[in-house]
Amino acid sequence: MLTATAYALTALIALGLIFIGARFLLVPRAAAAGYGVPTAPGAGITPYLAVKGDRDIGFGLVALALLIAAPAHALGWFLVAAASMPLGDMLIVLRNRGPRATAYGIHGATAAVMLAVAAALLLA
Repeated sequence: MLTATAYALTALIALGLIFIGARFLLVPRAAAAGYGVPTAPGAGITPYLAVKGDRDIGFGLVALALLIAAPAHALGWFLVAAASMPLGDMLIVLRNRGPRATAYGIHGATAAVMLAVAAALLLA
């Protein structure tokens, strides 16, 4: 039961990453504001936001591929490593004086969920 729940949560994480990445590609300024570090109008940083979108979509697809083709332990270790991304995002938001609620409540919580799911997969 725990493994099935971990697989389902991994699928949600992967689909969430793909959704967030697509948002950064389609509406980059709104996505940046939701991320916790809004951009100034005319700031010209849209290419960097696209890079974030591309990264998130890519990692979401890797997670789905591992979910389909890899054993639970491999997927678990991937999630341990991938949890560094939301932790880094949390630090970026805090360093840029973004909302602490966003830093901890979105990015920190995402990392905690990823690590909990990883633990469940590693114990499977």
